[in-house]
Amino acid sequence: MPTSSRWRGRGRSLRLSASLLTATLLLGGLAIAPAAAGVPTTVVATTAVRVNQVGYLPDGPKRATVVTTATQALAWQLRNASGTVVASGSTIPRGADTPSGQSVQVADFSSYRSTGSGYVLAVDGSDSAPFDIRADLYDALRSDSMAFFHHQRSGIAIDASLVGTAYARPAGHLGVAPNQGDTSVPCQAGVCDYAQDVRGGWYDAGDHGKYVVNGGISTWLVVNSFERAERAGKDAALGDSTLRVPERGNGIPDVLDEARWELDFLMRMQVPEGKSYAGMAFHKVHDAAWTGMPMRPDQDAQPRELHRPSTAATLNLAAAAAQCARVFRPYDSAFADRCLSAARRAWTAAQANPALYAPASDSTGGGAYEDTQVTDEFYWAAAELYATTGESTYRDAVTSSPWHTSADALGPYGFGWADTAALGRLTLATVPNGLPATDLARVRASVVSAADGHLSRMAAQGYAVPAPADGYFWGSNSEVADNAIVMAVAGELTGEGRYRAGALEAMDYLLGRNALGRSYVTGYGETSSQNQHHRFWAHQLDASLPHPPAGSLAGGPNSGLQDPVAQEKLTGCAPSACYIDDIGSYSTNEVAINWNAPLAWLAAYVAERTTTGGEPPTAACAVTYAVNDIWSTGFTATVTVKNTGPAAVDGWQVTWTYPGGQRVTSAWNATVTQNGIAVNARNADWNRSIAPGATASFGVQGTHSGTNPPPTVFALDGNTCA
Repeated sequence: MPTSSRWRGRGRSLRLSASLLTATLLLGGLAIAPAAAGVPTTVVATTAVRVNQVGYLPDGPKRATVVTTATQALAWQLRNASGTVVASGSTIPRGADTPSGQSVQVADFSSYRSTGSGYVLAVDGSDSAPFDIRADLYDALRSDSMAFFHHQRSGIAIDASLVGTAYARPAGHLGVAPNQGDTSVPCQAGVCDYAQDVRGGWYDAGDHGKYVVNGGISTWLVVNSFERAERAGKDAALGDSTLRVPERGNGIPDVLDEARWELDFLMRMQVPEGKSYAGMAFHKVHDAAWTGMPMRPDQDAQPRELHRPSTAATLNLAAAAAQCARVFRPYDSAFADRCLSAARRAWTAAQANPALYAPASDSTGGGAYEDTQVTDEFYWAAAELYATTGESTYRDAVTSSPWHTSADALGPYGFGWADTAALGRLTLATVPNGLPATDLARVRASVVSAADGHLSRMAAQGYAVPAPADGYFWGSNSEVADNAIVMAVAGELTGEGRYRAGALEAMDYLLGRNALGRSYVTGYGETSSQNQHHRFWAHQLDASLPHPPAGSLAGGPNSGLQDPVAQEKLTGCAPSACYIDDIGSYSTNEVAINWNAPLAWLAAYVAERTTTGGEPPTAACAVTYAVNDIWSTGFTATVTVKNTGPAAVDGWQVTWTYPGGQRVTSAWNATVTQNGIAVNARNADWNRSIAPGATASFGVQGTHSGTNPPPTVFALDGNTCA
């Protein structure tokens, strides 16, 4: 299992003619002169004191990097908005920082926990950008980073009441002239002899293409952000009427409403029964030629084409749809059934066509997204299907996969559309399943080990980046966010605060504590990216068009310099400084759904209020399971939950898996649901509160098939109980 594929980053094989940026551009059929074409991008001066320009959590780590040639420690002062010094100390010399090519020192003011706005850190005559210290620091970013997907929706009008006047637009690709639409799209010549309705979904990036292999991982991250929050009892912040989506108020969590827009599209990309390659997924749909810039989706007059099915796309569909079936079940069982049916069909079709690869040459009008190593996609899809159904067929596919024991599944370069084994590993580590206890322990230990590796790399660098020194490739910012997710999950599994601290420092990097002193998230920070590569958010080309909306993540430094603007303006750059905020630099400055998805996951995670040290509390619970009665095909049992912690529990849920495949048929004193072998029990109204040292009990009745082994591992609100 070679690791070279991890270097591909987004790797869309995109080729934008350099002359496009200086040519007359077309918008709505009218010739206009681009406002910034041929004009050098302004280089914004930045301070030597690099901070998270949004700010810091009161109980989280607070560190800054200082660019300096000094070799001795320097004095630092933290001043509040009125200029009063509220904390002081000395920096820690670090010397040469290889990725940035800079000599740096680090100032640590984590012990300061008061809140306020307009703080400035002063070191050696330089002041940082102003920043805040407050508990609700990331609430807005949680909302804005998730709203990115609504902005990217195809096939629906983007309403000004949700996004503001500047970003409102008619529905794209529904067949309203001049648009040819996605409601009846023919295949490329030789691929099929029929047309398919593939409306909806998210535009992949700055162009109008829609790709199943990028949609799969992006959807998984969006849904997983809710699944993780639900385990932690923090899902209310992503619930109904919390986000800016038109479906708000329908009784379904808004984050799932957003994911469903893409899930519906992914299932529409499945080849119908009775057709060649039935059950497989078409790889992508996009314009026959590259779309000009700028170009609003509803004004795109090009013909659209479906591209041949691929094994990778089919397994992305299988994995995302299987996850859908599990997470949507409590909210829309009919949709969950539809997802599971699509997932099973896709898995069967992929097994029948295990080596149908998308060709690298198919890069006219859209990225090729080629991938000839799909064993990782098989592992991911099997893990999702097993976690959802508990069926032995999928369990065997998981345990027989070489990825199941490979350290490469959670390697230092993160995960991505071409490297998906990590997603399966994270699901197996966190979603209740029937893996043997020793195997489950090894899976979880591998997540913690990978997180330890990220922390070690952060400690060795002046900017605390959770990536190797040579890890600045196409989409490097998503690599940072991906690795922060691994650290967050390690914190969930262990209860240790250092992993949440690592995830918070990864966010510091994205928001300004980096080699360029720039926030890579539009609208966040004193100096933030605002000219990301995009067809409609193209203010740099046409002043009447908007900048990208707040919460959009730029791809980030890419030492490969894979576009003409980067090649012209960044030659000789240090790896972590190979970035330019120019709409023409698609290899450093494009947006993409698979980059904003980990940002949204991370933003939701760090926005959660915590109780100690900015970290999830260590598990403080005990669960006992006692069989009261058993007969030839059934049993009853009592489950007792004890609060062994110092604070009262107000609302709880207990999860476990049945090793013998038992099925719960009824319950009392709790609401109990079951998916496959995984059982979830939520408190009743009268036993939701458990005082320290007190217990709450509930009962279940179920069936068994000859054996009735008791469950051995329980979790209370996501924390493993003794």
